[in-house]
Amino acid sequence: MQNIVWAITAGNRGLTTKAKGVRQMDFRLLMTLQVVVGGVQKVGAVPHGTRVTAPITSGQFEGPRLRGKVLPGGGDWTLLRADGVLELDLRITLTTDDGALIHMTSFGIRHGAPDVIAALARGASVDPATYYFRTTPRFETAHPKYAFLNRLVAVSSGDRRPAGPTYTIDEIL
Repeated sequence: MQNIVWAITAGNRGLTTKAKGVRQMDFRLLMTLQVVVGGVQKVGAVPHGTRVTAPITSGQFEGPRLRGKVLPGGGDWTLLRADGVLELDLRITLTTDDGALIHMTSFGIRHGAPDVIAALARGASVDPATYYFRTTPRFETAHPKYAFLNRLVAVSSGDRRPAGPTYTIDEIL
């Protein structure tokens, strides 16, 4: 059996590793997604950490192949673990500018130095390079034009803003 080494190439956003026998994995921008968070619901201490639910009231998204709005009614179910890592469980419905509905879920984590996380909690603008914020979005749609979303793997990097997070979502090729 042949051993295959996988490498991720970062396109124009970073360095590309080219070594003999390395299989490259590329990605391209799928969309930038901005969500607006409503008043949070502090559930409190639960067996695995501290639970907070954040309703998503609106938002927008845009990419090379799709654009539109975030419908109200979704939410981000967060769990702050004892080790300081915030687990994120986002569930929203997108509507494209031509009327297609897309269900999106995204699970991920956010963590960083205590002073950086405290600044985020205060609503300060913080350089996203100073903390880790990554998610794995999944999509479902019945619309034929956007059926490609049902068959792709995506990864996002997040930037927590005072009104709500912004996600840069990349499709893994």
